[in-house]
Amino acid sequence: VSVVDSEELKQLVPGPLFGGGHEGMMQGMRRGGGAGRGFGLRDNSLQRITAVSLRMNDGSWLNFLTPTFGAMPFWSSGIFLPMLGATLAVIVLSVWAVWRATVPLALFSRAAERLGRDVNAPEMAEKGPAEVRRAAHSFNEMQGRLQSFVADRTQMLAAISHDLRTPITRMTLRAEFVEDDEQRGKMLADLTEMETMIAATLSFARDDAANEERVQLDLAELLRSLCDGNYLGNSHVTFFGAPLALRRVFGNLIGNAVKYGGSARVALIQEKNSIIVTIDDDGPGIADSETERVFNAFYRLEQSRSRETGGVGLGLAVVRSIVRGHGGDVTLSNRDGGGLRATVTLPTD
Repeated sequence: VSVVDSEELKQLVPGPLFGGGHEGMMQGMRRGGGAGRGFGLRDNSLQRITAVSLRMNDGSWLNFLTPTFGAMPFWSSGIFLPMLGATLAVIVLSVWAVWRATVPLALFSRAAERLGRDVNAPEMAEKGPAEVRRAAHSFNEMQGRLQSFVADRTQMLAAISHDLRTPITRMTLRAEFVEDDEQRGKMLADLTEMETMIAATLSFARDDAANEERVQLDLAELLRSLCDGNYLGNSHVTFFGAPLALRRVFGNLIGNAVKYGGSARVALIQEKNSIIVTIDDDGPGIADSETERVFNAFYRLEQSRSRETGGVGLGLAVVRSIVRGHGGDVTLSNRDGGGLRATVTLPTD
């Protein structure tokens, strides 16, 4: 079996393989007779020929010839356009199916982020396919339970702190009748400290940051109003947040810098997805092991914040609570040149 073109066939014919010569076979194939019966080929359509020769027992040869056509380009085929249309349809349907499957995941992600920032965030819309509606309903129920849990604990803390004021007041009145001046002074000092701690606890429990309406505000203007002109940064920076709560945050940090570090230098840097506010002082700083512990409620650094200063250790706890409620964070670090730096990072998205 061999595949040859018409020129190569001339080298084989006439010869032992084919009788009648090359021209006779070619004419027979073109007119549909002899070896080429049924093909009816035109002169310019015969490109290559498949030749099959079988030697018989008596020494004769049985020969077969068939034309071999050149391969046509795929895009000129009759099935090209239908296949192209079917492929495009499959691609479009696949993209739509993937989009329909991933959109609910994006909605759940945004809802979880909102819940992490604000426990009183709006509920997630319960719409879409049945599975998505059920998941959204479960998510909203979980959010409702969290809100109830936080509200109950906050109300309980506020009630306990409020109820403690009555016995403290009675003890204060009784202490006034103590004849020993030294003992009376100590008792009144302890009662005053307890009253201060209870007032701070009530303020912490009734923190209005979570319920305060959030609006578009100029964060740069807010900082300038607190730091007496010692401000470095953009002149206008828009941020969506709770104005009173943020004023409480930066007022506390700037007040601490002035009180314990002698001065406060405020700088604001606006990046692509965040706003960074730094507050530097010239004080002695604090031990690296204490930079995280000072954010715990009722934790005080005795060497810098004695009981006479009036601090009860809730200021920085409130600051971190408010900042994290806005989706950011606050950290403390010692500066290389001396002093302490408070860094507040707030997201802009």
